[in-house]
Amino acid sequence: MIETVSQIGEFKLIDRIHELIQKEGVEARGEDSLGMGDDCAVLAARPGYDVLVTCDCVVEGRHYLPQYTSPFDLGRRAMALNISDIGAMGGRPLYAVISLGLTPDTRIVDVEAMYSGFVAELNPFGAAIMGGNITQSGDGLFTDITLIGEIQKGRAVRRSTARAGDVILVTGYPGESGAGLALLLKQGRSADLQDHPLVKAYTRPSHRAREGHAAADSGLATAMIDISDGLLGDLGHICTESGLGAHLFEAKLPLRQPLQAFAQGRRMRPYEAVLEESDDYELIITVPPGEAGRLCSVIAEISGVPVHEIGTMTPKAGEIILSLADGTRKDMGTAGWDHFRR
Repeated sequence: MIETVSQIGEFKLIDRIHELIQKEGVEARGEDSLGMGDDCAVLAARPGYDVLVTCDCVVEGRHYLPQYTSPFDLGRRAMALNISDIGAMGGRPLYAVISLGLTPDTRIVDVEAMYSGFVAELNPFGAAIMGGNITQSGDGLFTDITLIGEIQKGRAVRRSTARAGDVILVTGYPGESGAGLALLLKQGRSADLQDHPLVKAYTRPSHRAREGHAAADSGLATAMIDISDGLLGDLGHICTESGLGAHLFEAKLPLRQPLQAFAQGRRMRPYEAVLEESDDYELIITVPPGEAGRLCSVIAEISGVPVHEIGTMTPKAGEIILSLADGTRKDMGTAGWDHFRR
């Protein structure tokens, strides 16, 4: 018989979660840290380090579609997007506090699979789950994670510190996750889409926290942000916060064959698929001119993730220009994902 939340109740579910974390997760660091079991977690900050705190939620039907996402992949996804925020400032995750909204008929095995996904993302960093909360939700499930990290004092890389003339770098292949979601919404989950590279980019996204930490530690990055609103939208955040513009080049945008085929099937220009709304969790990094090669080498030493030079920062605030392959220039604006836009 498959147990549900309503059958075993909140407190037995918490006991199950605690047992799973003790079995699969890691213990809190340091003698002065206190994890699950009390009203609050107790955390000890290390001398010489700044504390990083981020919070992000994942809501059923809004951030993921349950028919396409397993409970384990949902746990990984929810934790990865929080780890991505810590990595985008150059830090490392330490502790997570997790709130869940569950329906009465949520299966216990699914909750346990979600927590296995959480710890699968945290364990490589030696990061621990320190507590959280469980409540009953209305129409669907939600996950709300607060993630605490650290970075050496003064090393955090911000959005607001890019400089005119900086080279714009991007990791990986932005746009693929958004294309994967579009495929699922159009065709549904079928056998031929299960292992489609674009669909996997959507259902199983990867963060670039190790790459972000290496970029910050090198001292070469002037600004950095992760791509959760699409390459164009998040580059727009750097432009806005730094009071600058950007000049991109169509010929330099990273594009693999699956996304090219997707764009062709949608009668889109390939650059549109790369730039539009997509939660890829890649990194946009700006570096001084002449330092792009050094930073790419730094990342290559710890990762096989490719890094591409796609343009430069310009002094004209708020203007993002794309030079097309035919030599014409297009004003792209700075639109990104907006939860409340119709």
